[in-house]
Amino acid sequence: MPTPTVSFEFFPPKSLQASFRLWDCVQTLAPLGPEFVSVTYGAGGTTRKLTHEAVDALTNETDLAVAAHLTCVDASREETLAIADSYKKAGVSHIVALRGDPPKGTDAFQPDPNGFAGSIELTRALADRGFEVTVGAYPETHPDATDPRACIDHLKAKIDAGATRAITQFFFEGETFLRFRDACADAGITAPILPGILPVENWKGVQKFAASCGAQIPTLMANGFAHAEKDGTSDLFATALATELCDELLCEGVEHLHFYTLNKPELTYDICRAVGLAPRSKLQNVA
Repeated sequence: MPTPTVSFEFFPPKSLQASFRLWDCVQTLAPLGPEFVSVTYGAGGTTRKLTHEAVDALTNETDLAVAAHLTCVDASREETLAIADSYKKAGVSHIVALRGDPPKGTDAFQPDPNGFAGSIELTRALADRGFEVTVGAYPETHPDATDPRACIDHLKAKIDAGATRAITQFFFEGETFLRFRDACADAGITAPILPGILPVENWKGVQKFAASCGAQIPTLMANGFAHAEKDGTSDLFATALATELCDELLCEGVEHLHFYTLNKPELTYDICRAVGLAPRSKLQNVA
């Protein structure tokens, strides 16, 4: 089984303590040689400035290839593209383009009157500006989609608009991703689709997150965590579960794994080591 390439997602810190935690996370995972790392954009654009600061810091202080998330929420086209242009000036040419979640207190996404209608328009505009664009994909039906086929059609439209790869929402069964990958291939999608892996650091939090985005939790997984929490072995169970998932994907020809780290590197590091990644060197160019 070949050793995979990997990428890691971080979120921008909102406090000094969180900044130290992010840097510890970067220091732990960077030696695994990620193909790129990305920094998220809060719901409703709430972390816009913080995201930019985190992207700038990682770009200036490390040798990592950094991608910045960008959404359509609560901003005009001009404002959104100005943010993108500021990233390019800072040396960032890779954008993860997403529609974005609606602000808290609202039920559904409503585009800004002068903004992008959604991720397809945003992707096209960024690609026209010369950015490398990654988009999201949903192996389980997006809550706003009418059916699974609609998710595939929407992804194809984003690829046709200029996206070079897609990262999936997290899932917990290998078959979920593999069926989706096959359906995308049947629809003529040839761009790489990277499986999004979520190591379970907080079981209660993951259940809420899964419910909000339509990710199914297998009964075996739920029962396993119920026992593991009683025994104090949740981290061991989470590591074993995610490693098994990654092994299954790799055996089916997946070459790249994308990890949602939640700025907590320990489980992600252990899983990467378990699937064959060896640390290469210390993080370079640290100020």
